[in-house]
Amino acid sequence: MGEILALVEARLLTALGEPDARAAVTFLGTDRIEVLRFVDGDVVRYATLGMSAQPMTDPTATLADPVKGPRAELILSVRAGLADTDKVLRPLAVLAASPQVEGLIVAPGASLDVGEPLWPGAPFSSVLVAEPGGLVEDLDPNEPAPGGPGRDGGPDAGGPMDPVRFLPLLPMTHNEAAWKRVRGAQELQERWLSHGTDLRDPLRASVDLD
Repeated sequence: MGEILALVEARLLTALGEPDARAAVTFLGTDRIEVLRFVDGDVVRYATLGMSAQPMTDPTATLADPVKGPRAELILSVRAGLADTDKVLRPLAVLAASPQVEGLIVAPGASLDVGEPLWPGAPFSSVLVAEPGGLVEDLDPNEPAPGGPGRDGGPDAGGPMDPVRFLPLLPMTHNEAAWKRVRGAQELQERWLSHGTDLRDPLRASVDLD
């Protein structure tokens, strides 16, 4: 577990630079989840570290595979200085722990809801999981270390491991979340795009859904 998280952290730092802050949250019966904060001009990004330590498994499976299964971390990008978005650290950790706690498989197109504002005054309590690859490339834990031997099945030597995907989170208002449940993630994203919605605005209003 420690080796894969070291690889994940290295990938985050390569893509986003050095974090200017980090916090750790531990929930009963789960591994520790860290949230790293990166500042890029007027944008602040929050990335989880720890969700990928264990593979996500189908809750209906009779026996969970300790190695095989999708792995992911979460990334949220918002405009800095408009709201107290640092309070999102705990909600993000809650979402990152949900595969362990609730047996969820977090994948693009899914909705995740924390049941309370993501930060004080936020019009969002839920997020849409977007497609990975744009900001941080997937990490293949089975690749050989630079200048070293192959990993022979990944850090845990238990067979090939699935890539770690870095999943962007797009905050949704209550109305947007309800609309997405009916119309689907793709139509909501198309609506945002056609209206030029600034999805990084931490105080934005709901897009026109009429």
